[in-house]
Amino acid sequence: MSKRTASLSIEGIEGEIELPVYSGSLGPDVVDVGALTGQGMFTFDPGFVSTAACESEITFIDGGKGILLHRGYPIDQLAAHSDYLETCYLLLYGELPTAGQKKSFESMVRNHTMVHEQIRTFFNGFRRDAHPMAVMCGVVGALSAFYHDSLDIADEHHREVAAYRLIAKMPTLAAMSY
Repeated sequence: MSKRTASLSIEGIEGEIELPVYSGSLGPDVVDVGALTGQGMFTFDPGFVSTAACESEITFIDGGKGILLHRGYPIDQLAAHSDYLETCYLLLYGELPTAGQKKSFESMVRNHTMVHEQIRTFFNGFRRDAHPMAVMCGVVGALSAFYHDSLDIADEHHREVAAYRLIAKMPTLAAMSY
């Protein structure tokens, strides 16, 4: 629970509404306005310019300043010095892999690279001039129909297997989307 609060008084509502204030690891402090809905109120933020949509321990974005960090690493450094699987490992486990961890991770991912033959038929359902990202979104969404054995989000092993499968198949699905 936040130790800091902001008080808001609204004409027509008796008393003040106490709103928790949280400090992020980076960026400005935030006021949690969730209590406003209990008062029949919402916030208005055209352009979504002063609203945090989620809490993340993985990514920090400040579009106005051109900042994108993954686990504290600037995206340009990751692009220049890390490969796809190193970056995936970083996102999953919070740190870049050692040489041994990378070798083990590459081996595990390699075991999941095969794309089911029936996935190819999904691509036939899109127009030839469909945007590749739209195609990719549709096909990735369909993967859960092929892997019923790892759909329990509460099970850590299921989440790990699903992540490995997705990481392993993305390069092939991206190529197929183009």
